[in-house]
Amino acid sequence: MSTAPIVVHPPSPGGGRRVTVRQGGILGLAYSDRDVVEFLRRAGLDDADALLDDPRWVEWRGGRAHDYEAA
Repeated sequence: MSTAPIVVHPPSPGGGRRVTVRQGGILGLAYSDRDVVEFLRRAGLDDADALLDDPRWVEWRGGRAHDYEAA
């Protein structure tokens, strides 16, 4: 199991992916990488673009990374 602090959950039936912080709850529902980056920026991570593909920071669960289409 990953220890990444940010988890991007599988796409929901209506589209979008829930984004959570392991110790801090739900950040929001993302419909694009831009949404995820904004959530991370609001959480205090200034260089969020560079973190999306870093498994030490972000764990993508279910489906392909960067895919937000309905499940």
